[in-house]
Amino acid sequence: MPRRRIGFWYRLAAVICKPPLVVLIKRDWRGSENIPAAGGFITAVNHNSHADPFAYAHYQYNSGRVPRFLAKSGLFKKGFVGTMMRGTGQIPVYRETTDALSAFRAAIDAVERGECVVFYPEGTITRDPDQWPMTGKTGAARVALQTKCPVIPVAQWGANELLPPYAGKLNVLPRKTHHVLAGPPVDLTRFYDQEMSPDLLKEATEAIMAAITRQLEDIRGEKAPKTPYDPRQERIEQRRRTAAEEAQDARDAQHALDALNAVPEAAQAREVQEEGQGK
Repeated sequence: MPRRRIGFWYRLAAVICKPPLVVLIKRDWRGSENIPAAGGFITAVNHNSHADPFAYAHYQYNSGRVPRFLAKSGLFKKGFVGTMMRGTGQIPVYRETTDALSAFRAAIDAVERGECVVFYPEGTITRDPDQWPMTGKTGAARVALQTKCPVIPVAQWGANELLPPYAGKLNVLPRKTHHVLAGPPVDLTRFYDQEMSPDLLKEATEAIMAAITRQLEDIRGEKAPKTPYDPRQERIEQRRRTAAEEAQDARDAQHALDALNAVPEAAQAREVQEEGQGK
C-alpha cells in the first residue's frame, strides 16, 4: 500500500513511541487488505486499555494510512501536548457545542480531505467484566452517514494484558502479543439519505459495534455475550439497587427504633400491673 505523506511531527511521534512498543509486545496483525488505499474513511476500534491507542496507532501507521485520533479540543490549545496534537493532525472534538454534528465538524472535514479518522465508539475503556465491547456512542455513525465514507471495524486484544484496564501497573512478563483484526467495511447503505433521528443513529451504531465484536470473537476464539454491556443501564440499575438498600436500611432503623420504644412501654405496663396486684 502506498504510504501517504506523514510529516515531521508524526515521524517524531513514531520515533518516540515505536521502540518501546517493539520491545514490549509481539504483533499478530491481520486485515490490512481491508484498509482503503485511498480516500477518507473511519476505523471504529474497541478500547480495553490505556495502552491500546499506542499499540493500535502502530498498526495503523505501518499500514501506510496514518491515524487521526479524536480528542478533546482543550488538549490542542497549549504546551508540548498541544503542539504534538496539532502537528500530527489529530482531530479536536468540540464537546461544548449544543449541536451534535458541529461537535464532529473537524472529523467530517478530515474524512472529506481523505484522512483515516479513528473512533473509539465506546467512548471509554470497556467496563464489561470480560472486556468485550460495550454499547457505543453515536459519533462514528454521525460522521459516517454524513460523509458516506467506509467504516472499517477493527478489534484488538493484547494491550489489555500488558496494561490491564483501570490498572496503573504494567504486566511486562511474559511478553504479550498485540492482536489486531480489521474487517471489511460495515454496510450502512440502508441508513443513507434519511433523517439522523436518535433511533436511526442507535441502529447504525449497533451495526458498527456488532462488526467490531465479530472481529474480536475471531481473535479470542469465543462468543461474546448476546447483549452488550450497557454502562448507562448499569448506572440506572446501580441507582435502583442503592435506593432499595437505603429504603431497607430505613425500614430496619425504624423497626429498631420501634423496638426500643416498646421496651419502656412494656416496663411501664408491668409496673402498673404489679402495683395493681399489690393493692
